[in-house]
Amino acid sequence: MADIQRESPAAYPFPDLQGHGLRLTCWDPDSEDQVDAWFRGLTDPDFARWNTPLKIVRDRADARRSLRSKAMAAATGSSAVFRIADAADGTTLGQIGVNEISQVMRVARVGYWVLPEARGGGVATRALAVAARWALTELGLNRLELGHALGHEASCRIAERCGFRYEGTMRGAMFESGRQDAFRDAHLHGRIAGDPEPDLGHGA
Repeated sequence: MADIQRESPAAYPFPDLQGHGLRLTCWDPDSEDQVDAWFRGLTDPDFARWNTPLKIVRDRADARRSLRSKAMAAATGSSAVFRIADAADGTTLGQIGVNEISQVMRVARVGYWVLPEARGGGVATRALAVAARWALTELGLNRLELGHALGHEASCRIAERCGFRYEGTMRGAMFESGRQDAFRDAHLHGRIAGDPEPDLGHGA
């Protein structure tokens, strides 16, 4: 199991995390490269197939506003959205969020996406393992939930590999692709603080 190293960025209320060859850090809305990566991630056809955001990102101005809203949510402690970067060279690979954080119930929801050019290398699995370990230890949460649209088998595999057990099918729990007036079923996975730490194996 890779050690997770932490450092506190000056302008972000949550720590940087490192493990499994990745660095999870804050997004910078003033970085053109990061705004471009955020825009490409949210407009990627595979992302759009499985996700319909509450606020649709249509251009880079929308993307910058979206990133600023994530920073505002972080400032309130309600959401921690991390840029997934290669630990060696800092290349942006995707994003992972610990969202809807309730310190009262000690629960949050996790979500992630990976840029097309970074897929196939276990980025989402490794990032989820790092973020979940932090949330269930350092952040002090008791439960993490992960939901994905029915039929998204890749997300099922990632969840289960990271110790998120399948807990059932939620009827009409997610927007249909590209629509906010129709709903589809979703799988619910959960992991609690008392669950065993998953073994991702060497090189994960």
